[in-house]
Amino acid sequence: MIRRVALGALAGFLIAFSLPPWGWWPLGLIGFALFAHGCIEERARDRFVMGYAAGFVWLAMGELWMFDLTAPGYILVFVVFGAGYSVIAAAAGSGDGRLVKLPAGFVLYEWFRWTYPFGGVPLATVPMTQVDSPLNHSLPVLGSLLLTAVTVATGCALQLLATRRFDMAAIVFGPVALSVLLGVVLPAASPIEEIDVAIVQGGGPQRTRADTCENQRVFDRHAEATASIDRQVDLVMWPENVVNPIADGSPLGRCDDLLFMSEAIEATAEIAREQNAVLIPGWFHSAGSASPGNTVNYSTAITAEGETVSRYDKVRIVPFGEFVPLRGLIERFNDEIPNRDVLQGTGPAVLESPVATLGISISWEIFFDRRGRSAILDGGEILVNPTNGSSYWLTILQSQQVASSRLRAMENDRWVLQAAPTGFSAIVSPDGRVLERTGISEQRVLYGTIERREGLTLATRLGPGPMLGLAIAIYVVSVGSAARRRT
Repeated sequence: MIRRVALGALAGFLIAFSLPPWGWWPLGLIGFALFAHGCIEERARDRFVMGYAAGFVWLAMGELWMFDLTAPGYILVFVVFGAGYSVIAAAAGSGDGRLVKLPAGFVLYEWFRWTYPFGGVPLATVPMTQVDSPLNHSLPVLGSLLLTAVTVATGCALQLLATRRFDMAAIVFGPVALSVLLGVVLPAASPIEEIDVAIVQGGGPQRTRADTCENQRVFDRHAEATASIDRQVDLVMWPENVVNPIADGSPLGRCDDLLFMSEAIEATAEIAREQNAVLIPGWFHSAGSASPGNTVNYSTAITAEGETVSRYDKVRIVPFGEFVPLRGLIERFNDEIPNRDVLQGTGPAVLESPVATLGISISWEIFFDRRGRSAILDGGEILVNPTNGSSYWLTILQSQQVASSRLRAMENDRWVLQAAPTGFSAIVSPDGRVLERTGISEQRVLYGTIERREGLTLATRLGPGPMLGLAIAIYVVSVGSAARRRT
């Protein structure tokens, strides 16, 4: 038992260190090789123990940032979700069938984890471990689920090499090589024209909590940084939640310098006029009389003439951060949850502007491949990700968000612009390279010349369906074969 736990824990440890912010991607492949080796165990119970130890350590390390927000929630995440990897190991079997069932099992479970419960929690994922590896060329073919499959398959091939089964290793690695090759040669998007952009990070302290009286200082820091722009650009992008107005006529209370709504509208319009550029600010405030029990989180496009021409309200909102599932039950045990839910958006994931049709994923949405895909299918020529990571401890989550922006760039063959108030902000090219990135807490403007692009990758066109269908088919055939053998 100790040996199996140690093997699984080592596999989980190596996989965790291949995640951002560490990013040592070869360790992830070794970790999956050890996972495949642990599945040689004859008894399903032994494989279960090994898989649980791997998932437990992997998620405990990869989601450590959550401890500062909610220690019980952090423990629940890796205890519950870690168990899924034990099911994968137990179901894989000990024979050569595991060489196809392991990649299929990881595809199904990663998709499940990205989707359920409460819309999914796609953190510390398999694709993040290989965002820097050559395997990332498979992303335009069938997206992050294909990268999941080829990552696990490569681990299986390494395990076969280590046991000197060279012929089987070549067979297992064949589809991996084909997937990477297809990603290189298949046609994808093409450029339309170039535009010049400025991404504004206002700076300020990290690991802060929401404070109404801090709102004006956040706005002022971004206005100050924007005023430092020293060249003509077409697009100025601000982070999520930078503009936090109160309704006109509301009492100021203990905060005597807050912006009223009319003042915020005029202030942002004037900034756009001063820069002679389209401005994309992020807004957060009460939903008003239409839904007094809610708040709204959205971004707008303001033209160089100061006219607001488009708005996108965040669709995929954060469970227990922007909405509270089972609120009546949770409130009995925790009085620190948000007292109002964010009103969920329903519109297309684009901002129309004079310089480009901007596909948009606000903050949390960039972790979901389906939201990036929706933005491009809705006509996005560039993908923008205004976000707010100022509340989080360490840099694990912020680094994983940059990795997610890189995954969305490669899946959809689009430039991705990420703007955060205290870091990280970044410019990501369609091949997933981070061309510019800020540090934590610094006030800085990132400049870049990027392309509007048109056309769809195979991953954007087809989505997760083909990979899910293939994974399910593998298990159906496996169950049928086992039934025939018993007969």
